[in-house]
Amino acid sequence: MPRWKVFVRRHLQWSSPIFQGLALCLLTFAIVLPLFCHRLLYSYYFIKPFYLDSMSDEVLEESYRRGQEALHFWKDPISDQPPGFTNMAGQRRPELLVTVVTARRTEGKDYHYLLQVMQRLVSLLATCGGQGCAELLVCDVESGLQENEDASLLEKRFRVVRSSREESGRGKAYINTFEKEKRDYVYCLKKGWELVQPKNVVVLEDDALPMVDFFPVINNLLSRKFSSRTLYVKLYHPERLQRYWNPEPYRILEWVGLGLLGGTALLWAHSFCTSYSSSAAHMVFFTLYIMAAAELIGRHYLLEVRRFSPQLYAVSPATECCTPAMLFPGNASLRVAEYLDQVFCVKGKAKDMALYQIARSMRGERAHSLEPNLITHIGAFSSVRANPSHPRLL
Repeated sequence: MPRWKVFVRRHLQWSSPIFQGLALCLLTFAIVLPLFCHRLLYSYYFIKPFYLDSMSDEVLEESYRRGQEALHFWKDPISDQPPGFTNMAGQRRPELLVTVVTARRTEGKDYHYLLQVMQRLVSLLATCGGQGCAELLVCDVESGLQENEDASLLEKRFRVVRSSREESGRGKAYINTFEKEKRDYVYCLKKGWELVQPKNVVVLEDDALPMVDFFPVINNLLSRKFSSRTLYVKLYHPERLQRYWNPEPYRILEWVGLGLLGGTALLWAHSFCTSYSSSAAHMVFFTLYIMAAAELIGRHYLLEVRRFSPQLYAVSPATECCTPAMLFPGNASLRVAEYLDQVFCVKGKAKDMALYQIARSMRGERAHSLEPNLITHIGAFSSVRANPSHPRLL
């Protein structure tokens, strides 16, 4: 009898462990996961041609609705200042300064991103930890001829600082978009410290919508020992870049650890439910099975479990991209401003890449990232880059 027939008869029958393993993989990866994950945006099973456009439209509609609600909220006449607003003059140093960097958006202005973010921050101040624990500052870096209408609308409620053309552009000489963006960021860092001298600083771009546990998580981060020795903590990393299959070593270790944990549980269940004795091969199979399932479902969705408590948020080495939400413990914002002042940004080396390289090259400096994200990036329309005619989530 040919060898291949012997192999088929021996292993491709239900009692064979190889056949059972193949059947389990086929059931899981070809039937169950596609059935449950085909509408999960950051899963490998997501069917883009069917769902991406409709999901993108839904997110845009929801953002537009929030923007219009925020516009009505801030336009309503008020008799009292909103909760958490204080006049910064003569006040003690706040524990936290939240600076929102904003510029006028030619496209997408009806979404009122800045107004959305400020409304969310005001609603969350009650969770900060006490009256006066945080100050809110708007830093308007618009240098065009038209004013930033949303920033002007907020002037009655918050302090709004503006950079002059000389400060943002350092004269009339042309500078590229990436260098101007960096200089605006440096200006906001320096101005916030000059006006308030806070104990800690968070800088948000005007399309970074905070999560509901924003302040409790920030307070928890600042209570951890590492925070006094870090240059910055990134509070956002694009969800599409959060996968395990990534060159960053800590994610590979996390992935293997998850596989070993899940594989051990499945091995125990296998030993308990069958009469077969377990072996090292079973352990390897179950570990790889869990790892494959976790990657295909999407690491982003597994990270969401950590939102159960601020203590469960993970801190890892900093990633390169992006800077819509940054925490600068202590006086780190001043150090960052000084470091960035020495760098000239160009395409391929924007301020996020410059910061990442600074943290890696400066002796004694460390930088970290928080997982899961503490903000939602709602900016479908950029104020500094070309925009697509139909913005999409991916």
